[in-house]
Amino acid sequence: MESILKVDYCSFKAAYYACTHWHYSKSMPVGKLVKIGAWENKIFKGAVIFGYGANKSIASPYNLTQTEVCELVRVALSEHQTPVTRIVSIALKMLKKACPGVRLVVSYADKDQGHSGGIYKGGNWVYEGLFNEGTRSAFMVKGRKMHPKSIHSKYGTGTQRLSWLKENIDPDASEYFTKGKHKYLYVLDDTIRDDILKRAKPYERVSSVVVARQASSL
Repeated sequence: MESILKVDYCSFKAAYYACTHWHYSKSMPVGKLVKIGAWENKIFKGAVIFGYGANKSIASPYNLTQTEVCELVRVALSEHQTPVTRIVSIALKMLKKACPGVRLVVSYADKDQGHSGGIYKGGNWVYEGLFNEGTRSAFMVKGRKMHPKSIHSKYGTGTQRLSWLKENIDPDASEYFTKGKHKYLYVLDDTIRDDILKRAKPYERVSSVVVARQASSL
């Protein structure tokens, strides 16, 4: 039987539950957020969340202001029947109506997580390319990948050096070099579409099995 889909705004509590249970990061983004939930047959299936992200220069490559660009920061869904592309498409329409000043949406597919961006390809987002490949993005401490900000928060100032971590926390600590993130763009304002399309690169080719797996975990 075909499920009945409902997409509507959801509470912080619902979005937090979705992120901590159904997103690989197990964390809720911070800052001002637009939180949109998805229900099938009245059962909560998760959330699509937009925010300004952690990058304070997110708008500068596009000659836009910081408030004109936002990031799709989470797609956190449990098992569902509706294609993710449809849920995200509805959420984008709601974002455009709720935030008419936002002209461009940015999102990333983390290659370290095995993601290439299947849902963005399916939704006709513009692929801008692979960024930050080979850069140090974290440390491995006691078998766990930790972001430098998390290390600073836990251990204090001056602790974000490999030598300090080896001497004080874990003698086997190491640096983690990222495989990079695929960057995708979604235009909400047609007046900038031509400029954004000039940045387009060909999508990476992945198997349908990989795309299906990514669609449930981005």
